[in-house]
Amino acid sequence: MYPIDSRLSRKYWEKEIKGLTAWLLHRVKEANAQGLILGVSGGVDSAVVAGLVKIAFSDTSLGLILPCDSSPEEVRDAHLVCDTVGIRKLVIDLADPRLYLLERVQKGLAELSPGMEQVPVGRLTDANLRARLRMCTLYAVANALNYLVVGTDNAAEVYTGYFTKYGDGGVDLLPLARYVKREVRELAQELGIPASIIQKAPSAGLWSGQTDEAELGVTYEEIDAYLEGKSVREKTRDRIEFLHRSSEHKRKVPPVYPREDDKELS
Repeated sequence: MYPIDSRLSRKYWEKEIKGLTAWLLHRVKEANAQGLILGVSGGVDSAVVAGLVKIAFSDTSLGLILPCDSSPEEVRDAHLVCDTVGIRKLVIDLADPRLYLLERVQKGLAELSPGMEQVPVGRLTDANLRARLRMCTLYAVANALNYLVVGTDNAAEVYTGYFTKYGDGGVDLLPLARYVKREVRELAQELGIPASIIQKAPSAGLWSGQTDEAELGVTYEEIDAYLEGKSVREKTRDRIEFLHRSSEHKRKVPPVYPREDDKELS
């Protein structure tokens, strides 16, 4: 069971939900868009965002369920999230596009260098491809509907860079980026998300048996404590700071060569 700190009152979370949905409404209006779309994984972060999106745009919001050789449990939980919050849903299976791209990459590598056809594409390459395929699909649907794409990354994921560059990091809005994982679970409770979703082990669903905390090498509870300025073990602090430094490039726009004869761009 994951700890949920109830120091903050229900009234506080009601106010936060009101503020978050007002912010989403403002951003859509500012962009002259029509609504919001998100990828629903069946985890607590996407469940909270789905709930907020549905409140902000009851009729012009959409949850995409994007299985990519995903487990039946992941797909089941994604449907449960959409059905619980009442958001429209659309399922687009990405298993075939993923397989096609991986095969083309392997074939291309073999043509480039004989013998490369025997070298398997790495697990991380495959995982990032899945995330980027989902991003492309989200934007294809979003462009057709004139919706903005809403991301689901929380404060721990943003700080440690635990997201795929141009994958799940490729979004228009990040409503949860200032909320630690514990707070996301509190928001989920307030939004009526099922306990089975709130308490499930966090996973990006990148491969069978994958969990966020095992991949990060640190728990969300420890990252939350660090971000809140609490005392953590030196080993924990070093790991979190390493993750933050090594992922800095993900949080910035690509660097541009500063030509001396260029005028400053406004």
